[in-house]
Amino acid sequence: MTRIASMKRLLPVLALSLAFVACDAIDVSQVLPQVAPATQTTSAADRTQEDAVKAVIDASNQAQAKAFNTGNPSLMKANATSAFYTQLLQTNRDLASSGVTAIEIVSTDYVNVSVDGSNAKATTNETWRSTYRDGTSDESTARNDYTLVQVAGAWKVDGDDQPTGVVQPAPQTRPGTGPTGPAATSFSTSSNWSGYAATGGNFTSVTGTWTVPVVTGSVAGADATWVGIGGIDTRDLIQAGTQASVNGGDVEYEAWIEMLPASSHPVSLTVNPGDSVTVTLTQKGGTDWAITMKNNTTGGRYATTVQYTSSNASAEWVQEAPSAGRGTIPLDDFGTLTFTGATAVKDGTSQDLKALGAQAITMINGERQPLAQPSVLSADGQSFTVTRTDNQSTSAGGQRRRRG
Repeated sequence: MTRIASMKRLLPVLALSLAFVACDAIDVSQVLPQVAPATQTTSAADRTQEDAVKAVIDASNQAQAKAFNTGNPSLMKANATSAFYTQLLQTNRDLASSGVTAIEIVSTDYVNVSVDGSNAKATTNETWRSTYRDGTSDESTARNDYTLVQVAGAWKVDGDDQPTGVVQPAPQTRPGTGPTGPAATSFSTSSNWSGYAATGGNFTSVTGTWTVPVVTGSVAGADATWVGIGGIDTRDLIQAGTQASVNGGDVEYEAWIEMLPASSHPVSLTVNPGDSVTVTLTQKGGTDWAITMKNNTTGGRYATTVQYTSSNASAEWVQEAPSAGRGTIPLDDFGTLTFTGATAVKDGTSQDLKALGAQAITMINGERQPLAQPSVLSADGQSFTVTRTDNQSTSAGGQRRRRG
């Protein structure tokens, strides 16, 4: 989202849930007293290839850190395909734009490595440390699913997804007492989401309209506005929206789509601050989803059909602090964002937020201070605002992976 991934888009609290499968040991000495030498040779060869894969991943991570810290991106070329090198370049740019001044790979634990001819896959649990302009630092741990290919006889990293970074995009939500005044009085808290979410049915469509916020360039960070289906206590989430990112006083805007656990990617719809944008996701049948995005101000449109397996368990209208590569980006100063026309199709019937019983979510920092607060629903049952507070984003670890 969410990009920046490929920030999506650095610091929501996510519980890293790892499943370890215990296998009973089997004594094969009585069944096969002697193991054929050919089997030993094959096993040794497999181990050699697995070690080579691990070495390339380790070297790639070290190269990314050194490239970021020294400002020499060419260091990342040796262990990456051209496509993954481009991804790494974007990740490092997004990290820099979010206020990170140094990154360090702290530890890498290998869960699984498999080699199939000239292709390989590896799963790791990695801990990275990020240091920020103000001297603070944080560590976040996430699972990484790597794909590698052989190029001219040498292993190259071709992709890296972080599925456990998105197990619960609205992490650690919990009941709150609720602020007084125009803010919502019934809400959950999240370290990277603010808005409304509806659960308790089968959701096959979601739509919402918002005005792209005019972001203050003096506060480094990013924000992503989107609607989506899935993602509350599930691993799946299909979403689409807009994003602003602040870098050196300049603000960049883009539209994007994302289907977890894959990274988000920008789409060909130009958006500017103050533009009215409407986004709709609709399940056409099975795994077919139609995504439509319209810039109501300029008349521009983007539409596509994608294949995605969804739990259909929830619908969301969210303003997010997105993630980039190694954690969550600080939330920028977006002012007040307005959602209108927020509806979803639940169990075959189109309903507004009030009829859906949607619950408000307030984004908080590491000190549990509100960062972005949703308002109560308007009288029409389908409109609300999200307002950025004066509290500062603080490191909380973890990430909902986007862009990187």
